[in-house]
Amino acid sequence: MLKKVFILAMLMGVLSALSVPVYPQQSNQKQKSESVSAEEKARIAEQKRIIEELEQQVAADEKKLKSIKQDKSTAQQRVQSITKQINSRNQLLNRTENEISSIEKNIRQNDSLLVVTREKQQTESERLAEMVREAYRNYQQNNYVTYLLASESFTDAARRIANIKAVAELRAKRIERIDSLNAVIANQQSSLAERRQNLDAVQRKAEEQRKKLQSDVKSAQKAMNQLSTKEKAALREKMENEQRLDAAIDALRKLTKGNTAGASFSRTTSNLNLPVEGGTVRKYKGNMAEIVGAKGATVRSIYEGKVVEIKRNRITNKYDVFVAHGEYITSYANLETVSVQKEQKVAKNGRLGEIGSAVNVTTMQPEYKMVFGIYSPKASEVMRAADCFKKK
Repeated sequence: MLKKVFILAMLMGVLSALSVPVYPQQSNQKQKSESVSAEEKARIAEQKRIIEELEQQVAADEKKLKSIKQDKSTAQQRVQSITKQINSRNQLLNRTENEISSIEKNIRQNDSLLVVTREKQQTESERLAEMVREAYRNYQQNNYVTYLLASESFTDAARRIANIKAVAELRAKRIERIDSLNAVIANQQSSLAERRQNLDAVQRKAEEQRKKLQSDVKSAQKAMNQLSTKEKAALREKMENEQRLDAAIDALRKLTKGNTAGASFSRTTSNLNLPVEGGTVRKYKGNMAEIVGAKGATVRSIYEGKVVEIKRNRITNKYDVFVAHGEYITSYANLETVSVQKEQKVAKNGRLGEIGSAVNVTTMQPEYKMVFGIYSPKASEVMRAADCFKKK
């Protein structure tokens, strides 16, 4: 009799002392989620910063354009200003569309996570329901008491109590797991709602910019038609000269002295790939080549070498990258983004960055181009860009 009373007392003590244990895996998952969230927030903040800069640039362009008098003497200046505005607005539109793609990708990821989390929550709920039903049947039939009273010794009773406690702890863990999953679901649903609102706002902004861009193009075409053939030629020459890199090259020649990276390059090197992936040459002009490509096309080094300089063009606001192949230099102008650093060695066909937006001064339509240049160690020696690439 005393044995049974003792066993019952132990059972009551065990059941009353049960507490919800810590679920370490939950903590790790939460930390991982917070880390990913912080990284995503930093990326979004950087994207917004870039877009804000572009918006300020567009606003400045619009202000400058309004200040120009609408008379014949300023026709070229007006065309130039509109061209710059088209370029800035197109760049802003590209960034905005990139943000839309990023948000849509994030929504798809969150949707997938939400489906998985709901499936886990459903599985845990079903398992908990089964455990509760089992516990209720045992309670109704006094199975736990019978189970303990059937103990052959105190050691056997302690083992059986440990078994009962383990079942209770598992049930408590499952309850905590379900609570945690419910919290995750609520957070994911909130995040999805917020991202969808952001998507709507950004899409509206992109549509507004697209309409304004179309209006800018029409204005530029109208202004260009007002110019004489001679004025048009002079304007094109002036805009091309603004992209010339001769001054920068003269300074960079000093930095290439003794460079060994890509030293096997020579003036006879030919049959190389175009620096724009999938691009086509629109125009050769001496040592320069104007290469057009698709939006987002990769710009690659034509030969192995070392990056000797990266500059931000004050007129186009795009990047110019200079690579030394021995003491020869190639330039890659009008890059939207750069994926290399100064002094970095690059392989043949190695990625330098992404092609930048521009304006076709003939049609005034936005396009994507990269201006390639090649320079000999000797300033007096002229090299032809047309001699470098594979002949089709």
